[in-house]
Amino acid sequence: MHNLGFALDGAWQVLLAGLALGAGLPILFALGIRSLAWGAGSVAVDETGVTAGARRPAGTALGYTLFAVVIIGVLLGLTFIVASGFGYKLDFSNVVPTLVAK
Repeated sequence: MHNLGFALDGAWQVLLAGLALGAGLPILFALGIRSLAWGAGSVAVDETGVTAGARRPAGTALGYTLFAVVIIGVLLGLTFIVASGFGYKLDFSNVVPTLVAK
């Protein structure tokens, strides 16, 4: 009976990791692209030609922040894979992730 509880607990953790890394990072990347487009402002066409709208620096900053989160996630994933190949594990017990021998 305890084995079923362990299996469901493990399945729940795999599901959360899959959602966070499998769908979460691409969603953050798409939101970053959208934030950059919003931050660039709109383009208006009038009689004199094409004029650029007002820029929104908050959208640009949000876009770059989301890109930084995606890059950190990818780098942590690569670090986890490479570290396990060299006999280390990635430890998150502190605020800063560290490599610890297995």
